[in-house]
Amino acid sequence: MPLFYREDGTFKIVQFTDLHWGEGNENDRRTRLLMERVLVEERPDLVVLTGDLIESGTCSVPVRSIRDAVAPMEESATPWAAVFGNHDAEGNVTREELMEALRGLRHGLTERGPASIAGVGNYVLRLHGRDGKPGHALFFLDSGDYAEPPIGGYAAVARDQIDWFARESEALKEANGNTPVPALAFFHIPLPEYNDVWDFRECRGSKHEEICCPALNTGLFAAMVQQGNVVGTFVGHDHANDFMGELMGITLCYGRKTGYNNYAMEGFPNGARVILLEEGARGFRTWLRLDNGEVVTEQPAHRPEGRPAKRP
Repeated sequence: MPLFYREDGTFKIVQFTDLHWGEGNENDRRTRLLMERVLVEERPDLVVLTGDLIESGTCSVPVRSIRDAVAPMEESATPWAAVFGNHDAEGNVTREELMEALRGLRHGLTERGPASIAGVGNYVLRLHGRDGKPGHALFFLDSGDYAEPPIGGYAAVARDQIDWFARESEALKEANGNTPVPALAFFHIPLPEYNDVWDFRECRGSKHEEICCPALNTGLFAAMVQQGNVVGTFVGHDHANDFMGELMGITLCYGRKTGYNNYAMEGFPNGARVILLEEGARGFRTWLRLDNGEVVTEQPAHRPEGRPAKRP
């Protein structure tokens, strides 16, 4: 299913994250109502789900639960794409089985991606302009789940995934007259650089919990900077963070937790992040739409205190 800009040259993406769908309990029903409301109010051209679609350890039939999680998009005929998080395949199910459950759904654009590299769900979608050429690229990466000892903690994107990203970026650049195609990147676990942007740059939004990034920095952010194409990254994972900030030309963004299962912070309403692209423009606009009906177009400013003005 090819993706095109609207007649006015815009393309709208809604990011849902951390649904943690279970067995269809009351929290799942609240999650579905929120998703349905956002779809009606924003009418996106694409929905992106950035991991932890299901809480697989609580699902008796995980492949059924993950299909239930994407049902609002299927029923509203809204194109959607997904990446996996650390909770999706914790239970009695594999990433391959979940991917197979998502394949073939009428409005799903999720791809398995190359079997020769780490992860399940590394792929790129292209937005086509009026001239038929890609105007933006959307990269999706499987950020894994947990790192093996002695590293421990959360997984990091693997080296062969980064090499794949670089190859795909170069191919897009070559087809575009040797000019990088502006790109967004979607994955679940935040990069270590999310700490850097919060600590040393002015950000917009809230950080109410630790940034649960990998202990090992494998260099994905450096590759994005060197390729010169990625203008924004979008993650989930940390349910009480929703900030965004620019570092070396890339805006690092959190979504807003959408699902009502798993942990949450009181007074921090669930919601979704909205991203608006414009054909021919490198950057993007973004805002939050919350379950309480509020639309947040200007998040509160965070300025690091006692830090050198030009670090890093």
